[in-house]
Amino acid sequence: MKAGSVVIDLAGETGGNCELTEPGQVVVKNDVTIASPLNLPAEMPEHASQLYSKNVTSLLDLLVKDGRLDPDYDDEIVAQACVTRLTPTES
Repeated sequence: MKAGSVVIDLAGETGGNCELTEPGQVVVKNDVTIASPLNLPAEMPEHASQLYSKNVTSLLDLLVKDGRLDPDYDDEIVAQACVTRLTPTES
């Protein structure tokens, strides 16, 4: 492999698929980084929750201005995310 390449060996718990894998470790051999996380499925839910919450927060930032719901329907993301529109009301 080229120097600087990265291998993620998902079979680390059972010894790995790469001859140079060291289960549970991140090692650099011949300028190639080999990562072999253990119990990867147990580590993913936390990151998935963080990514989801970041997406929800970013969407709300587009929909709320000065503490009030004020969607900009000309924004491509807002336009595609909304299934209905607010009608302006007189104050």
